[in-house]
Amino acid sequence: MTAPTGYREPLMLIDGQWTRGRGTATRPIENPATGEVLTELPMATAADLDAALEAAQRGFEVWRRTSPLERGRVLRAGADAMRARETELADVITAELGKPLAESRAEIGLAAEHLEWAAEEGRRAYGRVIPSRHPNTLQHTVIEPVGVVAGFAPWNAPAITPARKIGGALAAGCSIVLKPAEEAPSAALIMAEILQQAGLPDGVLNVVFGDPPMIGRHLASSPIVRAVTFTGSTRVGAELSALGAPTMTRMTMELGGHAPVLVLADADVAAVAASAVPACLRNSGQVCTSPTRFLVHASIFERFVSVFTKAVSELRVGDGSIDGVQMGPVATARRLEAMAELTQDAVAKGAVVETGGERVGETGWFWRPTVLTSVPPDALVATTEPFGPVKTVASFEDLDEALAEANRLPFGLASYAWTGDSRAAGRIADSIEAGTVSINSWQPSLPETPFGGVRLSGLGSEGGVEGLYGFQRVKYVSRS
Repeated sequence: MTAPTGYREPLMLIDGQWTRGRGTATRPIENPATGEVLTELPMATAADLDAALEAAQRGFEVWRRTSPLERGRVLRAGADAMRARETELADVITAELGKPLAESRAEIGLAAEHLEWAAEEGRRAYGRVIPSRHPNTLQHTVIEPVGVVAGFAPWNAPAITPARKIGGALAAGCSIVLKPAEEAPSAALIMAEILQQAGLPDGVLNVVFGDPPMIGRHLASSPIVRAVTFTGSTRVGAELSALGAPTMTRMTMELGGHAPVLVLADADVAAVAASAVPACLRNSGQVCTSPTRFLVHASIFERFVSVFTKAVSELRVGDGSIDGVQMGPVATARRLEAMAELTQDAVAKGAVVETGGERVGETGWFWRPTVLTSVPPDALVATTEPFGPVKTVASFEDLDEALAEANRLPFGLASYAWTGDSRAAGRIADSIEAGTVSINSWQPSLPETPFGGVRLSGLGSEGGVEGLYGFQRVKYVSRS
């Protein structure tokens, strides 16, 4: 697959106008299944970013005074239109990111649900009346939008992550300048077009792209921006937080992880191992909540490794646009190099490759899904989020040992456990340091549930009733 039928030149949206911007620089968007260039992406200049910020400031003054009912109508209309254009959206995601079309279609459905959830939750920005200690005094709180939001979305979920950020900001009454990933911008651009057609006023949603460090510095340090919502690496999240500190900018950070999976002795080995494969290799493992570190009780370790390895080795890898393909390429040549580095480092330090461990073919960015055992704690893959189709499996003797290993790293985004022992499940839920603990399930988040990390995995939450908090402020009013 090169470019799908109808694939369009990506343009920025600034103050309601679609534009290439004021510069001449471009960067290529590549199809990771073939390495071919799909199109050239225009790069925003500082002047373009200033125009987007000024438009967002004007748009905020209009949108903040728009009723939550009308805001919700626009978002719901956007969700409906996304479903109507599912095929188009799925095609561009697969072309730019490489994952199988079935996964791309599922992502569109979930992104639409995020807009719907935000639409409904925006109507519930309830304040409260506070009993006064003085007669004839009214004390109450008001929930207000914070102002202009700068949103940064990664390439690995090019519809869901923009939908979370756009939906939450707009439902709260904020305007937003969104920077989608330069590797896969088209889904966010189609979403913006859809919302524009649904009646979103000019300037409320602006979409820019270009040089990520330059855009990050410009937006996060702008006095116009009152909140930043970022999904990406811990390093970049820390840099953006520092840039926003002088202006006390609100931060929502969904950062990296390295999700442990505890498989206890009473677990159904065949069922857990088989179900783990699509869970941990969805989007070629390029998911921040992807199960990465399997910790399996010693009594079932050999059997688990055997069943898991067999299922992984049988996965059909190829171009995501082809029927029957179960795993596509990694997104970029850089990710392919990272998989090779992680695997080679682990093997050099004594790890065993149970399956995979090599590139597939010479065309596109395909890596054979890899299972490693006997991985020492000083291996890169034991301390660095793989963000790709490389998984490790280790054994443990008792729950204390497994919990210590689960909490060994400074990340805490998603975690998983499989057991029928309710006491063990309760202890795991209490002890694992993570924003999400999924027991006997591979589902770490939904539109109606909060999603966020602890420690180096982030600040704040997206989704659920908590998802609007980062875009809102509380005002206390006392009137006598």
